[in-house]
Amino acid sequence: AGAAAEARFISSAKGKGLFATKNIRKGETVFVERPVVSSQFLWNALYSYRACDHCLRALETAEENAQRLLGKSSLVLPHPEQCSIRKDLHQQCPRCQVMYCSAECRQAALEQYHQVLCLGPSRDDPTHPLNKLQEAWRNMHYPPETSSIMLMARMVATVKQAKDKEWWIKAFSQFCNKTANEEEEIVHKLLGDKFKGQLELLRLLFTEALYDEHLSRWFTPEGFRSLFALVGTNGQGIGTSSLSQWVHACDALDLPMLQREELDAFIDQLYKDIEKESGEFLNCEGSGLYVLQSCCNHSCIPNAETSFPENNFLLHLTALEDIEAGEEICISYLDCCQRERSRHSRNKILRENYLFTCSCPKCLAQADDADVTSDEEEEGEGETDDAELEDEMTDV
Repeated sequence: AGAAAEARFISSAKGKGLFATKNIRKGETVFVERPVVSSQFLWNALYSYRACDHCLRALETAEENAQRLLGKSSLVLPHPEQCSIRKDLHQQCPRCQVMYCSAECRQAALEQYHQVLCLGPSRDDPTHPLNKLQEAWRNMHYPPETSSIMLMARMVATVKQAKDKEWWIKAFSQFCNKTANEEEEIVHKLLGDKFKGQLELLRLLFTEALYDEHLSRWFTPEGFRSLFALVGTNGQGIGTSSLSQWVHACDALDLPMLQREELDAFIDQLYKDIEKESGEFLNCEGSGLYVLQSCCNHSCIPNAETSFPENNFLLHLTALEDIEAGEEICISYLDCCQRERSRHSRNKILRENYLFTCSCPKCLAQADDADVTSDEEEEGEGETDDAELEDEMTDV
C-alpha cells in the first residue's frame, strides 16, 4: 500500500520521516492503512458507544446514534436509506458476547488476539484479572481519553497467539522508542502525579492477567514503562460515527433547492441540540498503532491529514497540498485552534506532549516573535494542559 510514500531514517534526533515517492496532488489519498493493533477506549465503551470490538465500526444505526446522543428516543431521521449500518451482518463472540460488525472481524480478532483475551462466562465477574485491570485503568484515566491499557493487552495477546512471535515483537519495536527520562515524562503525562504508584499497580495487574515468559521484559518495571510510553507516543486516535456517515451521505444527495435547505437546517439544528446534551463526545473513540502514520512528523503547516471516512479503523492519509516526489509528508499533532496560537504556545504543547520543539517553516518564520503568550491566549492556556497525548481525535 505504501506506493506513494515510504518511511526513511532522517537523524537520531528526529528519527524517521515519511516521504513522497512520486508527485501527489492536493486531495489525493496518499495511503490507506490498517493498524497493527487497536482498541476502543474503556469509558467510551462503558457509556454505550457501541463499536465493533475489532475494527471500531459504529454498530448503532444513525438514528439510534442520534437518539442516544440527544437523550430522545422519539427522534426520526429523514432519508434512513442513507444509513450504512448493516445489522444483519453483526455477530457476537459465542463465548463472551462481545459484538463484531461482521464475520470477518470476528474471525480476524480470534486469529490475532481474542483467544487470549476472551472472558467467556467471566465477562461480568469483577474478580477476573482482566476486569480488575480494566477497572483500575478507568479509575486512573478519565475522559477525555487518550489511551487504553487494552491496546497493550492486545499487543501481548497478539504475541502470545502468534506462531512467529519474533515477527510481532519486531513489528512493535519499530515504533518510536524514547529514553528512560522521556518515557517517564510521557507516563507522568498519562497518569498524573501519582504515576509511580499507579504504574506499579497497573504492572502487577497486567502481569497477573497476561504474563508470558516470551515477553518477560515487557512485565519488568522498565519494560512495562517502555510499552506504556510507546503506546502514549505512537497511539493515533480513531473516531467512528454512523451519524456522521449518514450526514456525509445526505450531503451528497442531489435534492431540489428547497428540500436541500430544509435538510441542511435539520442537520445543523440536530448537531446544536446534541452538543447541548452530549458535549464534544460524539464518536466511538479508541486508538491504534499504525506503522506508516507513526512515521509522519509534525508540522504547524501540515501538507497531509488523517481521517477515518470508512467508519472503521482504516486510516486515510490525504494530501492537503500538492506534494512533490522526495518531499516530506507531515501531519499536525495540534488541532486547528492550537495551530492558530503563537509559536511559544504551540511549542509548549508539543514539548509537554511529544517532547520536541518544532522547527517547521512557520515556527522558523516566527522565531523572533516574543516568547510570551498573548493575553487572549492566557485564558485558553488551562485547556492545553491536558492536550491530547496523541494526535487529535480525528473528526470523521
